[in-house]
Amino acid sequence: MADIFDFSAASVAALAQADAQRAILEDVGAADGAGDLTAGLIDPQRRARARVLAREAAVICGSPWAQSALQQLDPSVHINWCVEEGQLCEPDQVVLQMEGSARALLTAERTALNFLQLLSGVASKTHDYVRAVQEVQGARAQIVDTRKTLPGLRLAQKYAVRTGGGTNHRIGLYDAVLIKENHIAAAGGVTAVLKRVAQLAPSASFVEIEVETLDQLQEALAAGARMVLLDNMSLAQLCEAVHINAGRAILEVSGGVNLTTVRAIAATGVDRISIGTLTKDVRAIDFSMRFASEVV
Repeated sequence: MADIFDFSAASVAALAQADAQRAILEDVGAADGAGDLTAGLIDPQRRARARVLAREAAVICGSPWAQSALQQLDPSVHINWCVEEGQLCEPDQVVLQMEGSARALLTAERTALNFLQLLSGVASKTHDYVRAVQEVQGARAQIVDTRKTLPGLRLAQKYAVRTGGGTNHRIGLYDAVLIKENHIAAAGGVTAVLKRVAQLAPSASFVEIEVETLDQLQEALAAGARMVLLDNMSLAQLCEAVHINAGRAILEVSGGVNLTTVRAIAATGVDRISIGTLTKDVRAIDFSMRFASEVV
């Protein structure tokens, strides 16, 4: 499959800048931070040092977003990342040190930490699933995200999945075709809907069809399907599906996946395992910012 995501450093920086600017406006009502009534109590000339600590082990993700929030409020802020993006940190480890305007650091604190805790949470959960599959001898399944993302933060969360070692599914409804149960019913069946794809969606980055039974799988393969989503099938059905497929199509599993079941699913020989909970049910990583006792 072609890589439809551009997560180059320049693209990520631009995405982070736009997300951070929107978040700052949401928080203080002004791009320059002037709307922070509490930070306004601090001498505008005062500078300060601060550090961010991770209160638990995690995969660090979101540094471009946190850094952008700080730089938008103080372009001259000095930032030192002690743990690089995508690397593991330990409990109580300092992950970030900074020096800049005391007002700016105080105003940017929550926005920076919000991005860091959310995206590190996504990356860390993805890392756990990827590691679980790697423990299964002979398994080749990729861990894949879904469209079950926080509104407005889809690309940020998909970047976090990538940082955690996972694979991205489609961006949205516009770049790929995923034919689900209701599409099949509305179009008149598996064969009928697959015949329409070549005519109506020739520019799609990929075409995938969801099946719920082994009979539907056989029909989809006979109709030329090259990517099939096996929805809520038992382990026995998944093993049989891999046998029926015989390498003709990419097989993806969805439904009933958690850290308890993912190893057994991967052991069936499927190619991809999509997991909505990577981005939908995120437990934020606990970070805190602490100012140094001395003021510079």
